[in-house]
Amino acid sequence: MTEDDRSRAASGYWYPEHEVPTSVDVLNQLRRYRTAEAAMRARTRSSMGMGETDLLALRLLLQSQRNGELLRQRDLGTALGLASPSVTALVDRLVRSGHVRREAHPDDRRATVVVPTVDTDDEVRATLGAMHRRMIDVVDGLDDDARRTVANFFERMVVAVEQVDEHEAPVMAPIRAD
Repeated sequence: MTEDDRSRAASGYWYPEHEVPTSVDVLNQLRRYRTAEAAMRARTRSSMGMGETDLLALRLLLQSQRNGELLRQRDLGTALGLASPSVTALVDRLVRSGHVRREAHPDDRRATVVVPTVDTDDEVRATLGAMHRRMIDVVDGLDDDARRTVANFFERMVVAVEQVDEHEAPVMAPIRAD
C-alpha cells in the first residue's frame, strides 16, 4: 500500500474495495443465519399455533404429496424418529387442528395414509412463500461456480458438524470454485 493509499484509508473516505472474510467471519455469518432462521421458525410456529415437530411433520407430508408419495403414520414416525404412541398423538393433534386427515391406503385396505389438507398447503404457502422467494432470489443471483462452491461448503459443513469422533477427521479436499 502506498503512502497515498494509507492516507486515503485513514481518512475514512476511501475504503478498501475488497476484503476477504476470515474463517471466523464466515462462521459468524453462518451463526447469524442460524439465529435468523431459528427466529423465522419461531414466528412460523407461533403464527400457525404449532410446535417444531408438528411443522416438521407438515413439511414431510407436503413434500411427499408433491412427489406423489403416500406416507403412512408409521412412515412419518420413522422419518421423525418418533415412537408409535408419539406419532399417534402428533397425527391426532394435526387432525384436530384441520391440517391433515387420515385416508384409506389405495393399495392396502388395512393401512391408512396421512394426507395434508388443501388449507394446510395454502397456509404454509401464505406463511412462508414470500420468504422462500427471497431466498431463491439470493441463490439465483449466484453464478454456477458460486452455487457449486456454496453447495460444496454446506456439504462439508454438514460432514464437519456430524463428525462424532473428533480424533478422526475426514479427509477433505480444499473448497474451490470449479
